[in-house]
Amino acid sequence: MIWWTRGLRSLISSDEEQRLDLFRVFPGIRRFLAARHHYAYIRTAGDILFLIVVISGLFGPQSADRNFAVFLVWGLLWPSIVLSWFFTGRMWCGICPFPGLGVFLQRKGLSLNLPVPEILRKYGVYASVFLLALVIWVEIVAGLDRSPTGTSWLVLSIVAGSAVMAVFFPGQAWCRHLCPLGRISGAAATLSITEFRPDHEKCRGCETFGCNRGVDGKRGCPVYLGAYGVQNNLHCLVCGHCLVLCHRDSPQLLLRNPYSELVRNKGRYITCTYIVPFLIGSQLARFFRHHELYRKLCAWASMPDALAFSLLLVAGFLLVIGIIRFGTHLFGISEDPMFGKFAPLVPILIPMAFTGELVYRFEAFAGGIGDFLPTIGRQFHLAVLEHLAFRIPDLPVQVLSAFFMLNGAIAGSYILWRFCLEDFEGLVRLRNFIVINLMIFFLLLAYLAVIF
Repeated sequence: MIWWTRGLRSLISSDEEQRLDLFRVFPGIRRFLAARHHYAYIRTAGDILFLIVVISGLFGPQSADRNFAVFLVWGLLWPSIVLSWFFTGRMWCGICPFPGLGVFLQRKGLSLNLPVPEILRKYGVYASVFLLALVIWVEIVAGLDRSPTGTSWLVLSIVAGSAVMAVFFPGQAWCRHLCPLGRISGAAATLSITEFRPDHEKCRGCETFGCNRGVDGKRGCPVYLGAYGVQNNLHCLVCGHCLVLCHRDSPQLLLRNPYSELVRNKGRYITCTYIVPFLIGSQLARFFRHHELYRKLCAWASMPDALAFSLLLVAGFLLVIGIIRFGTHLFGISEDPMFGKFAPLVPILIPMAFTGELVYRFEAFAGGIGDFLPTIGRQFHLAVLEHLAFRIPDLPVQVLSAFFMLNGAIAGSYILWRFCLEDFEGLVRLRNFIVINLMIFFLLLAYLAVIF
């Protein structure tokens, strides 16, 4: 069977035995990831790019239409990261420039190498979700997506947080436990068409655990996993460290059905349990904030934008939490003696949550890409670029956005169908099955109402 037919079968089939190992079909991918100098080049380029963003934001013009740093971050980089989640999982985190300063300090011996405290391991997820909420709130209320200085300070604050953690703890503790972008990337990676996994048969009997601890002066896994410890897409950065450390050729990069992990985890991941309701609630709030009705309500209530959006954000979060709890009630089961408590509606809503984020960021891209080159022209006095402005019409963007959201809703119904055929067979009544599908449909209508 030729590779592309096997690839299609991997994407469609729910049988995990059908997954295609891309390292075996395309050895060049493995060689590229294993060559550490490739990552060094990419991360150096990223460091330089972010340094340019910071300098331009702090010392360049303070108008968004005269400073390219704003659209570069919010209109190009952020939408690109969101899009990458669906294909490469957390691979962006493997080349992310944010931990660069911390890694540099550690290599210079400026780290205490303290063990990561239990409180951080246990409660880091709550802190990172709170930081994500804070970033989105500040982005909207303070207008970071229109502020060169604010954008630069956001970048610097994340770099500083990562560096401080690197001084106290080994590896990339910030990336594993606190980074808000890493946390949302990990949750989104559960929807990726690829997964990095070990071949457990090859790992069996290993005594060195070099992929985790490191060998011969080479660093081990920066997030304390090692290839043998990867069980899901939440934490693995797909950074390639373990490829050169494993002498058993265990690591695999598998092409898979993008919903297989969601069906398998059934809502057990605590990260997704908090990320999903916040994302959906915040997206509905963010989309609605652009409507004329929102401005009229603010004027009628004599309420400042910051307070109105904050209330809307909280209301959206509580609404989705309520939907998830009601959905769990409809399933009639929320605890298993083998793996504990779970929220079955969370994986059903994950496709809509992350396609919603893609749509929101895509609209930012479409709304600003036509003025990107003219902005560079205005900033650096290049008159020839100022004449290259164009505008993408609203209708194609809205139609494409609706298409994405429809696919997210269909994916949710597919996961529900898989649940009812497999793990929850005979447990979900037909009436409840229909009600859950109606909930997905009405949530889709809510998205379409605020998008259009």
